[in-house]
Amino acid sequence: MTDSTQLKLYGDKCTQLLAESEIRFAGIVDKDGQLVAGGFKEGLVPHEGDETRLQSFLEFVSKASIRKEYDESLGPINYLAARRDKAVLVSFPFPITQILLLISAEPTANIENLAKKVVEIFTDVN
Repeated sequence: MTDSTQLKLYGDKCTQLLAESEIRFAGIVDKDGQLVAGGFKEGLVPHEGDETRLQSFLEFVSKASIRKEYDESLGPINYLAARRDKAVLVSFPFPITQILLLISAEPTANIENLAKKVVEIFTDVN
């Protein structure tokens, strides 16, 4: 699959996630920290500083996701989550392709349900 085809597929999957009422942002970020697919929900006014916070969270997640010291005993990281007063931030590392799916959701979001939805959408081959 070509890179542009893969990015379109990722963009489509991010769009599916953005259809969920509680999700504010769903984006694929490459190993250099660049957003390559997805983004904020259309018509949404981001909280002041959302993009800055997402970038900071991405830096933290990137560092944490590449750490492997517990992989042998505990298994690899499935996702990392942070619950804040104004948002829930969840990151899903894709180690083989060295990208991350980053989601920002309303603070009322159930993290486990979000994770299940991501797995459902990203394992769907259609």
